[in-house]
Amino acid sequence: MEKLTVLGSTGSIGKNTLDIVRRVGGFELVGLSCNENINEISKQIEEFKPKFVCVGNIELAEKLRGRFPFLKVFYGEKGLLQLIEDSEADLVVNALVGTVGLLPTYHSLDLGKRLALANKESLVIAGRVLKRLADKSGVEIVPIDSEHSAIYQCLEGKDRSAVSRIILTASGGPFIDRGNFEGITVGEALSHPNWEMGKKITIDSATMMNKGFEVIEARWLFDVTYDKIDIVIHRESIVHSAVEFVDGSIIAQMAAHDMRIPIAYALTKPKRVELPFKISLADLGKLTFEKPDFERFKTLKLAYEALKKEDSNLGLVLNVADEMAVNMFLKGKIQFRDIFLILEEASERLEGRMPSDIFGVVSEIGRVRSGVGELLMRRVGG
Repeated sequence: MEKLTVLGSTGSIGKNTLDIVRRVGGFELVGLSCNENINEISKQIEEFKPKFVCVGNIELAEKLRGRFPFLKVFYGEKGLLQLIEDSEADLVVNALVGTVGLLPTYHSLDLGKRLALANKESLVIAGRVLKRLADKSGVEIVPIDSEHSAIYQCLEGKDRSAVSRIILTASGGPFIDRGNFEGITVGEALSHPNWEMGKKITIDSATMMNKGFEVIEARWLFDVTYDKIDIVIHRESIVHSAVEFVDGSIIAQMAAHDMRIPIAYALTKPKRVELPFKISLADLGKLTFEKPDFERFKTLKLAYEALKKEDSNLGLVLNVADEMAVNMFLKGKIQFRDIFLILEEASERLEGRMPSDIFGVVSEIGRVRSGVGELLMRRVGG
């Protein structure tokens, strides 16, 4: 039985991962983590009985120790690394949101763990560093994102030198037809037309920064240059992505928009397990595709610029700035349109050379976070 640790088990991806574990069996759940939702993780502990858990701070850790004396409970960012190490998992699912997922990704790869990755921020921030470590450790990073899982499946068993381009599909989010971004409320931005996701990724889908991050992620996952990655708006979210080959053939992966499908594949590949999430092509009737608007959604343009300058820190800057700006928007401190302005200003003001090792990356995150904080304070103050 394969030992499994799930980081971020109380979030959307984490809970869907546990649902797959219930459905397919074959896993011993040895580790779980969450930030603050100890009521949810307590239910998970009662059901799956892991040996190791990590929470956000010492106070929450003490509460869990009181409830479950048999548990080894860690806390904080260092605790996440200790959880990965002590749980001795064969497979780690990184479903953490934001920059907090970077070091757990690095540590999993460094320890030679199989890694199922939903934390795209890791590769956006430090793709070159992580890819080099994965190659050195002989560890494959298996993507959980529906788009990257689709590409992964389309490429399996194929000659990589025959790839002409990767085609990332995007639903377009709730504002694809909206003329301007004035007056958009948090509630409107959180109303995604197709997917049920966490708040951060839902806002990123509304700005299409999420798709920009996926372009950067695809570059490192599949070792393709930016000019071989295209984005296509596909409102139905049935074609999850596709690969075009040099002979003009396009192979696409299609499925219902349910994250348990790519999660199940990441956990059980190359085996496929029985799931009830089927679609009828006849009932769908038609599928549509269109070009994205890079002028309205400047987040896409910024992502491609970051890839054109691979030796720069622009991917890191975009990730940190977006994380901080979205948090301020969710709190009602800035407007939706301000997110775009902050990302542009941060890219212009905070660009620098990308560090070559993980210690330099962590230091650079701190520097950029400080710079973005100043930009946000000026905007809030204004």
